[in-house]
Amino acid sequence: MALWDKLKQELDRAGHAAQEAIDEGRVRLDVLRARKLADKAAQGIGYALYRARQRGQDLDPETYAQLSSALAAHEAEAARLEERLESWARARRSRRAHDASPPPSEPPAP
Repeated sequence: MALWDKLKQELDRAGHAAQEAIDEGRVRLDVLRARKLADKAAQGIGYALYRARQRGQDLDPETYAQLSSALAAHEAEAARLEERLESWARARRSRRAHDASPPPSEPPAP
């Protein structure tokens, strides 16, 4: 019966590791999406400024406020997700260090 318990334990561990990898991949994709949206917002600011200057005008404050707000929101989302990834990386390093540390030795007999 101990063999089955060990097998179940290893399968559970493998399943947990696979789920962590899937979750991390999903968050990495979300970071990429947020960065792409931030880039689009930054391009929008640049294009709006270019068009306004071509007409000899200043950029409309309302347009700038909308685009800069979108840019800030996407950058904040990307930063939040990147911090989540870094938190997972720290936890993994901590688990590896804990798993790699030698078991405590027994105190000498008196």
